[in-house]
Amino acid sequence: MKNLEIGKKYNIHSYKHDGSVHRSWDETILLESNKDFLVFANSKSRVVNSEGKVWYTKEPAILYYYKDKWFNIIGQLKEDGLCYYCNIATPTVLEGKYIKYIDYDLDLRVFPDGKYKILDESEYEYHRKLMNYPEEIDIIVHSELNDLIELVNNKQGPFNQGNVEKYYKKYLEIINKDGA
Repeated sequence: MKNLEIGKKYNIHSYKHDGSVHRSWDETILLESNKDFLVFANSKSRVVNSEGKVWYTKEPAILYYYKDKWFNIIGQLKEDGLCYYCNIATPTVLEGKYIKYIDYDLDLRVFPDGKYKILDESEYEYHRKLMNYPEEIDIIVHSELNDLIELVNNKQGPFNQGNVEKYYKKYLEIINKDGA
């Protein structure tokens, strides 16, 4: 993931196991790149799903994309507090201006009080059978979900609230400086 530029805009493409496009986001701004993960931010980003439905995200978000973990984490700065939406997905690949990963349906929603809920288990089972996920994928997906829950319970990484706030401040500095 060379030639990344802090403050530059990138697009996000999410795929399904069979290679079909799941969703795309029109832009997100790079805040940090290190050996383990990339951090981006966006607000009111345009989203298009596989059926062509278009909507815009409602609040600012700080997005963590990992290079070797099978999940990504979105810190959502909502009016009622910081929430997280976590996707179980392949490690992130960056190609040019595109952030890419395969979404494996299972999601984890973390609420401002730290409680969480696993989402889309039936969707995962449906796609696992439909697309013939190998057993190895099933094992990885469930193991990574457990690792993600451990991070939540221990308030580590993005789940340390100060972490998201630090990146949000950096995002505001970039967009106010650049008029992005």
